Amino acid sequence: ILPNISGCTVFITGASRGIGKAIALKAAKDGANIVIAAKTTHTNPKLPGTIFTAAEEIEAAGGKALPCAVDVRDEEQISDAVKKAVERFGAYTIAKYGMSMCVLGMAEEFKGEIAVNALWPKTAIHTAAMDMLGGSGIESQCRKVDIIADAAYSIFKKPKSFTGNFLVDENILREEGINNFDIYAIKPGHPLLPDFFLDEHPDTIVKKVESRGKITPIPSAKASLSHMLERAFAAVALFSLFLTHAILFNISCEDGGTWFLDLKSKGGNVGYGEPSEQADVVMSMSTDDFVKMFSGKLKPTMAFMSGKLKIKGNMSLAIKLEKLMNQMNAKL
Repeated sequence: ILPNISGCTVFITGASRGIGKAIALKAAKDGANIVIAAKTTHTNPKLPGTIFTAAEEIEAAGGKALPCAVDVRDEEQISDAVKKAVERFGAYTIAKYGMSMCVLGMAEEFKGEIAVNALWPKTAIHTAAMDMLGGSGIESQCRKVDIIADAAYSIFKKPKSFTGNFLVDENILREEGINNFDIYAIKPGHPLLPDFFLDEHPDTIVKKVESRGKITPIPSAKASLSHMLERAFAAVALFSLFLTHAILFNISCEDGGTWFLDLKSKGGNVGYGEPSEQADVVMSMSTDDFVKMFSGKLKPTMAFMSGKLKIKGNMSLAIKLEKLMNQMNAKL
């Protein structure tokens, strides 16, 4: 295990702000060389920070910075940035990028030469993107980017033999002896949002649903949605085991109308029209996308991030949707 990463070269995509920049600043304190590979070269009023402002902060923290304008979707730009990194610092030794699905293959391909690991947060992390997606007040349900930076740093110091791992920030920091995670909370003591993609709920929940039996489907009010709404009833059983809030789906298509998914009443309920009381979460999308989402062809998170699904209200409840729908589609 390395005492620090002084002199190491770290290639970080998305390092102009948020998690990427936090990792860069953590490494910079050891005197590491940082390649800032990100798209932002000019100030954006909605997204603070550019590759150049990040470079200034990295230099001030004790590191050496190389800002490179890179769109990771452009292979030529990636190759150009790697070439510049080699010319400036020599071969880079550490990389952070957003392709965790390649971890196992790359870990095997480069075994003994380059360690390849994936790191994921256990909870939502407060970034500019989270502010845009979650709206005002979302930060109180998030942790600081520092937790990812500290977890990544602990991985950087491990030997090359530590490779092919899928890691969660809190787990690896516990192994480092850290047990007080309030230091990473934006608002210590406040309930935290689970990460979008980690499975928070065990299979025992699904078993409990199965033991309850099926719920009688509602009469078909709109033929194009009747099949999906029957599936929604199964989702109600899953939701109602551990949620006590109503969720209202607004389907913004003339043949769709408004439907509600009520998780407050015992056993749950789904129906056409407005719920009997104000919903905690309002979701709006087209009928076609609604059908795709409930049939498992469109992930709620991707629908949300692409603008196909609009959400108002309690984000912490809405975020649970994808996990539960994955379980629903696996069982129906």
